[in-house]
Amino acid sequence: MTVTLPVRIGLIGAGGIANAHLKGYAAIPDRVRVVAVADANPEAVAARTAETGATGYSDFLDLVKDPEVDAVDICLPHHLHKVAIVAAAEAGKHILCEKPLCLSAEEAAEVRDAVAKAGVTLMCAHNQLFMPAVASAKRALESGTLGTVYEVRTTDSFYNDFDPDSMGWRAHTATSGGGEYIDTGYHPTYLLMHLSGGVPVSAFAMMSTHRLTFMEGEDSAQVLVRFDNGSVGQLVTSWAYDAAPGTDRFSVVGEKGSLSSDGTTLRIKLRGEEEQVIEHEPIDTFAAEIADFVECLETGRRPLNTEAEGIAVLGIILAAYESARSGKAEDVLSV
Repeated sequence: MTVTLPVRIGLIGAGGIANAHLKGYAAIPDRVRVVAVADANPEAVAARTAETGATGYSDFLDLVKDPEVDAVDICLPHHLHKVAIVAAAEAGKHILCEKPLCLSAEEAAEVRDAVAKAGVTLMCAHNQLFMPAVASAKRALESGTLGTVYEVRTTDSFYNDFDPDSMGWRAHTATSGGGEYIDTGYHPTYLLMHLSGGVPVSAFAMMSTHRLTFMEGEDSAQVLVRFDNGSVGQLVTSWAYDAAPGTDRFSVVGEKGSLSSDGTTLRIKLRGEEEQVIEHEPIDTFAAEIADFVECLETGRRPLNTEAEGIAVLGIILAAYESARSGKAEDVLSV
């Protein structure tokens, strides 16, 4: 089901992350327009409608019924994602949803069924997959440059200066779904899976709270994931500290050699050969993601990351949380 350009977007959630999305829409004004905005905060709606000229809604359940809207962009707190996705799908709207897709296996099943029944396109906002270094690494892996993949590592850590007053819904497990791992840690999880090329089978995790003790959830996580192709992934993620200087953003080891990247420079070292160094210019990954979403709607092409990938990533996260509770590796449940 394709959409005629310009794609008409309904923005659901007018908070902080919407800034990055709106910048992406503004970069391709001939291809997409924001025609509606919904938020429970009237001041946020007023600001966004003044910025975009869109129609304002206080309830996203009303926005999804707007016949002028082709697709929605969900930028809500985590616990509201499932409700918004299902409502949008039932209204026949295509969907771009910020991470995580939803918060439980039960919610994931509802999302999958609603999207399948409606026949709409859903794209998970896995923006880091649009980093040029990631795309280059993926091409190298798929072409067999490293042969069989043995090990993948990803890191996404930074010093978060949230305090109890500024952290808001992210400080509570009921609204965030956990702590840092299901939030920022979601990024290195989907990157790990993307580079492994496999389906997650089991996970083992250790969760820690090093510094942000006012949070109900963890501020740091270390996770091991086994995939069905035999590869093993390791990730480190934190809001408590910056990664040590020189830490790779991602790396892959295979039977023929390895590759690694700080996020811009990609290094490929095959056994017995000189290292290849490929430089990439940094880009706005949110803008790239939004442009790709619009292209998918225009052409009918499958997004790089649909509800299938979103559910698989959620499966890793849920297994990791269960592992942290049980102290042993846990199976990744399929939905």
